[in-house]
Amino acid sequence: MRRPRLAFGLAVLCVAIGVPAHAWAATSGATAARPVVHMEATVLAAQIDPRRADHTLTPGAESSVLAVEQALQALDLLQAQWVDGYFGTETISAYAAYQRSLGYTGLDATGLPGTTSLTQLGRGRYTVRDTISPGARTERDGYVVDARTQAMLAEAERLLGHALLLDQGSYNPGGDPTSAGTHDGGGVVDISVTDLTAAERTPAVRALRQVGFAAWLRDPGQGDWPWHIHAAAINDTDLSSQAQHQVGDYYLGLNGLADHGPDDGPRIPIQTWEQYRRGH
Repeated sequence: MRRPRLAFGLAVLCVAIGVPAHAWAATSGATAARPVVHMEATVLAAQIDPRRADHTLTPGAESSVLAVEQALQALDLLQAQWVDGYFGTETISAYAAYQRSLGYTGLDATGLPGTTSLTQLGRGRYTVRDTISPGARTERDGYVVDARTQAMLAEAERLLGHALLLDQGSYNPGGDPTSAGTHDGGGVVDISVTDLTAAERTPAVRALRQVGFAAWLRDPGQGDWPWHIHAAAINDTDLSSQAQHQVGDYYLGLNGLADHGPDDGPRIPIQTWEQYRRGH
């Protein structure tokens, strides 16, 4: 079969200037390839980076965040100085503006990327991989949670060998003023410890952390609330802005409270639900 004349001419030119034809072919193919945005890493960076005191990049997220920022810059939503692979407050604001431009409001326009907005932003610019979804809303213990959170709770119960009882669920805007808005979106629950002994409480927090929650045992000395476990599902794309901040603080070794105190829970390797599932 005869080569197209243009391709043949370019191949001859490559040989004439000392570039092997196979190298030209590889280069031309790479030029056509689009960047890959890994959603898991991008969403994680959007929770951690705005809480950092410096511009340390979230491991594994730089190239994905950079592609997103370049797309936002192309839409005149982000200045060039912030296109740096760091999903900080300027990028959060720019992404939220993009979400609003699509007609999104409320939980869908917090600056935390969702699958639909991330994919739409990437059309003609990048390819999205490792997508995340909170799933449909469902009922548990008389409260509303999303399917992803329910699956995480069920796995934590399996690890513990006993049930966990909720005393507050998700998607509960204004339902509890002491929660400071963390329960307004998805992925956040409070777990009763009334039926747990003192010796069972820390293992429960550990199991929740193991499956991908930022979880802490809360006591009455910390706020106007009874003893309970507060848990926010890392990378739940329905998290309220306040819950996103708690997740970021958890990664930075903090307690998720307004005093920005040190993490007082069991320290284990931090992972998302998706990372946990891949390892089991």
